[in-house]
Amino acid sequence: MSSKIAVIIPARYESSRLPGKPLVSLVGVPMVVRTYRQVIKACDPAMVYVATESELIREVCEAEGIQVLMTSKDCLTGTDRVAECATLLDADLFINVQGDEPLFDPADIEVLLEAAKQYPGEVLNGYCAIHDEEHFRSKTTPKAVFRQDGRLLYMSRGAIPTTKTHSFVSSWRQVCTYAFPRAALQAFSAQASKTPLEQMEDIEILRFLELGWEVRMIPMSENSIPVDTPEDIVLVEAAIRQLESTKA
Repeated sequence: MSSKIAVIIPARYESSRLPGKPLVSLVGVPMVVRTYRQVIKACDPAMVYVATESELIREVCEAEGIQVLMTSKDCLTGTDRVAECATLLDADLFINVQGDEPLFDPADIEVLLEAAKQYPGEVLNGYCAIHDEEHFRSKTTPKAVFRQDGRLLYMSRGAIPTTKTHSFVSSWRQVCTYAFPRAALQAFSAQASKTPLEQMEDIEILRFLELGWEVRMIPMSENSIPVDTPEDIVLVEAAIRQLESTKA
């Protein structure tokens, strides 16, 4: 595997579910800054970039010494934003950590890099177990089903997999951390619009499946709490305060 790696944190200001999400203050620190601080615990800051369309986000990041790549307002998804960054950077493998993962576990980057060595040229995505029915029934959490060898079969915000009586037995949620070879990003971004299932589910990884790419799911830690709704902010702030109290 090439040693030329870039880590991209897509951060779109105009989030449909939570406008201004990357700049939401979490115990006094903007969300995208918290995500960045977690990432650089595992990576050289020189290889990490925030990708955004927003001057506000750029200003906040640059004040923190974070490298920023300005991308188009017309990017359909965060992965399209990463693909645009790939045209600006000399790298062969692009790690994507979503900007709404302020509790991202830095060890998961190391897990991805090891998996990329084992599966060169493949699209990789993280997952972890769901343990409770409320999370299983969540309409915002993408759930993954995959083959025994770890290759993704499908992903949905619906409650999958389930029994014929729609019971919760076991399930796995997506961790929004990815590894993309350059060729996969080029194929992804060549689409002028979202693919049908991607559009219906609002899950961008489905575009790869619909285009014929395999996606390999990689087990990761259960520490992350993605922020999709205002209710998630409360959960994340509580988790941050708990972590900070244990370090005090």
